[in-house]
Amino acid sequence: MIDEAYRDKGDIYFEYARAEMLDFVPEASESILEVGCGSAGFALLLKSRRPVHITGVEAFPAAASLARARVDRLIELPIENALPLLQGSKFDCIVVNDVLEHLVDPWAVLRQLGALLTPTGVVVASLPNVRYLPVFKDYVFRGEWRYQQDGVLDRTHLRFFTRSGMQELFATAGFRTDRMDGINQTPVSWKFDLLNWVCRGALGDTRFKQFACVARWNEQAS
Repeated sequence: MIDEAYRDKGDIYFEYARAEMLDFVPEASESILEVGCGSAGFALLLKSRRPVHITGVEAFPAAASLARARVDRLIELPIENALPLLQGSKFDCIVVNDVLEHLVDPWAVLRQLGALLTPTGVVVASLPNVRYLPVFKDYVFRGEWRYQQDGVLDRTHLRFFTRSGMQELFATAGFRTDRMDGINQTPVSWKFDLLNWVCRGALGDTRFKQFACVARWNEQAS
């Protein structure tokens, strides 16, 4: 079923390295779990910066075959099926870059991931912003909501979030969000800046394709 939904995606879909997410991973993190690691481009970047032990979870065979040589441990399963195999493990950082929106129940998965964190551990995540300006303009001014092969309206997305919705997702799952920043900003004109000023900043979040966050499990917060 998973292969059927993703069959039209090219190899490049699983190769995004996501360099913009590197600075969200705490420097002290030594043991890292990356959920939906693709072909492990992000893992390679992390390993090029400092010595880390990375466990990757990837469900798609072609991507997993590349990732296996790049991470220290690879579990070739969907995260829901991989979680029992991870019981007893502890991680300083769990990375979920553009993964949660693909899950049927991201709240339940996050709760189970929280139990895998060390006492000072964090989840680092990015999520598409459904209020992203190009998408926002299409559904507000044109009445369009067109699914795409990738991006914010990727046809394989099961969940859609705004910035506040992301915060609620983590709070409901038992996390405290320590940091949330907009990433991958689209250029805007002075007309947009003027309109945003008139709207008292209400449109500021629409500039960002995604939001990145660092969240700490409340049960482990000091």
